[in-house]
Amino acid sequence: MRAVLQRVREAQVRVDGAMIGQCGAGLMILVCAMQGDTEAAAEKLALKISKLRMFKDDAGKMNRSLVDIGGAALVVSQFTLAADTSRGNRPGFSAAAAPEDGARLYEHFAACLAALGIAVETGRFGADMQVSLVNDGPVTLWVES
Repeated sequence: MRAVLQRVREAQVRVDGAMIGQCGAGLMILVCAMQGDTEAAAEKLALKISKLRMFKDDAGKMNRSLVDIGGAALVVSQFTLAADTSRGNRPGFSAAAAPEDGARLYEHFAACLAALGIAVETGRFGADMQVSLVNDGPVTLWVES
């Protein structure tokens, strides 16, 4: 699985104008299941993200995790993270998991984060979503399981 993590002060996701998910201080997580990924990959990614030290300590160093700060997460599926741009000008997405596998792994990933004590809200798999956020830093990391 692949994920892009953005440290945020707040984030929201809307579908058809209605807000379906939001979070305050924490992480905006864009996640993509790749072909061959399993539930174990989702679990490993969730655990890694929960412990990743992306937040400032009292000395201003990135030394605290999402769990340490009691932060929240907004998890949004984004199959375009599987893009292959090595040939031509049109990205290819054949490395992404099939939609039914992607949906299952996306939901499992979000559930794993929640099981680690993180407040989690989500987007809607496969929907045309509008995402807004206020970056904090900005701090953006790419993680792969």
